[in-house]
Amino acid sequence: MSSSRQLDLNDWASTEGVEAVGDNTGLDLLPGEKIDFTAPPTSVLQGFPERENIVRRGQTDFRIVTEQARYQVAQIPDLVGSDEWNLNPDFQRRHRWDVSKRSRLIESIMLNVPIPPIFLYEAELSRFEVMDGLQRLTAISEFFKDSYELQDLEYFPDLNGKSFSSIDDVTRRIIGRRYLSAVVLLHETGKTPEEADLLKQLVFERINSGGVDLTPQESRNALLSGRMNRLCLDLADTPSFRRLWGITAPEGAAEGDEDPLSAHPFYRSMYDVELVLRFFAYRQRLAGGVGPRRNLRGYLDSYLSAANRYSEELIEELRHLFTQTADLVEQVLGEKAFWLYRLRRGSWQWIEEPAVVAYEPLMLAFSQRLSAAEALVEKSTAIAADLPRFYKENGDRIDGRKVNSRDLEERNRLYLGFLDAHLI
Repeated sequence: MSSSRQLDLNDWASTEGVEAVGDNTGLDLLPGEKIDFTAPPTSVLQGFPERENIVRRGQTDFRIVTEQARYQVAQIPDLVGSDEWNLNPDFQRRHRWDVSKRSRLIESIMLNVPIPPIFLYEAELSRFEVMDGLQRLTAISEFFKDSYELQDLEYFPDLNGKSFSSIDDVTRRIIGRRYLSAVVLLHETGKTPEEADLLKQLVFERINSGGVDLTPQESRNALLSGRMNRLCLDLADTPSFRRLWGITAPEGAAEGDEDPLSAHPFYRSMYDVELVLRFFAYRQRLAGGVGPRRNLRGYLDSYLSAANRYSEELIEELRHLFTQTADLVEQVLGEKAFWLYRLRRGSWQWIEEPAVVAYEPLMLAFSQRLSAAEALVEKSTAIAADLPRFYKENGDRIDGRKVNSRDLEERNRLYLGFLDAHLI
């Protein structure tokens, strides 16, 4: 675990019983952005009590309707490329498999080793969403398209380095004639669209519980889909944001990977999406918005659930706010903006990785001074050069272990004051 993640464990909402921050921070939220956490949710997807009520009806009128299916491996590329199959519903995890793992799947198919079934949801009659099995389907489809060459095979080492078209015809036919089993959650399962969405997301969470544990953000993505969730997914692709957090394709990324970012731990775990969410939740917190759940995970859950009710117009305003802020931070402070300057082993030095405890108040401060963007860019050299002094004088007050709400106000005041001092 990197030090940026360690700082994350100790920051603003990681303890119970944190009191609310009053509306005295000078932070003006956009019209409609302030959340009333006591308002009832508009959808069963946006509130935990409603979710529980639906599930409890299982003893009466609720049931999951499934059927079994089998698909010949040779059919998979056509199915994956068809309009009938959707491989990327909102609740899916990001792609995680490298070429070596894909190759081992192909080898298992050649050996006729039983492969766990894929799970499909029939969103419309004969139209399916892939709930689980995305990596398996992608590995098979891309192999048939010659998108990668086999590697690290144990039982067929003579095939290492070969693509589908370059292996012998008999082996190709052996692979193609195998079968992949599927469990299909039928369209009849949900009596309403809201129930259907909730139930397929719950199934997704449960079928993944036996493998790699879902991270907090993967769980939110599965169970709290909506406008704000989709916005956070989109904004995680903001180029300046990715550079500021070092979420870039690593050197030597395996050729044939569907997404070269897939090797980055923040991307794989959807932590980059959580960082975007935290920007908006931090704004809410500093403006006095405290939900019913006070620990970090619970607060982010509550915020996302409520923010999914934002209008499309507000979502677009928030999109521009985030991208403009991230772009401005990079323009003024460069890609090391979220590094901390600390006294270590008797000398002051930069901690050479971004830290959440710097990210949140810095982004907030810059978002409050977007109107002065031109002046900040003009003075970027002086601002960057002054950061070591700022951290020397205030480092003890910018500490991820200080978690109460007054500390949040203090951090925001310090960073905002730092910017304002260069705007005089």
